[in-house]
Amino acid sequence: MYDIKKIMDVLPHRPPFLLIDKIVECGNAEIGSKVVAIKNVTMNEDFFRGHFPNEPVMPGVLIVEAIAQTGAFMVLSQQQFKNKIAYFGAIDKVKFKQVVKPGDVLTMEMEITKFKGTCGVGKGVAYVNDKVAVSGIFTFFIK
Repeated sequence: MYDIKKIMDVLPHRPPFLLIDKIVECGNAEIGSKVVAIKNVTMNEDFFRGHFPNEPVMPGVLIVEAIAQTGAFMVLSQQQFKNKIAYFGAIDKVKFKQVVKPGDVLTMEMEITKFKGTCGVGKGVAYVNDKVAVSGIFTFFIK
């Protein structure tokens, strides 16, 4: 398990845009390896002030970003990508299945399905209470 300090050693993101609280499992960024992260969603998140004031819901685009950060941690924790940045190449087949609200524990998983050189593809899923909230296919490149 990796805490927030280790996450910030690997990822370039910083609060309030760092959307991972801890890494509970991390593979070695090869095809078939997986990473699992947790985000404790609290009412203190800045985006809840405006999304939506009377019914706070985590924006879907931020859930997608949290999944991407999860995958980026696995890739950027590899020695050859130290101090690099992972960028979106594409986001495909994203499906939003349920809303994420304050008090939810968001569990994100990313599995590498293709990886060559500095480019790759991963299958990402975010869960709340073991139910899929968001899923999609993420293409990334490292620079």
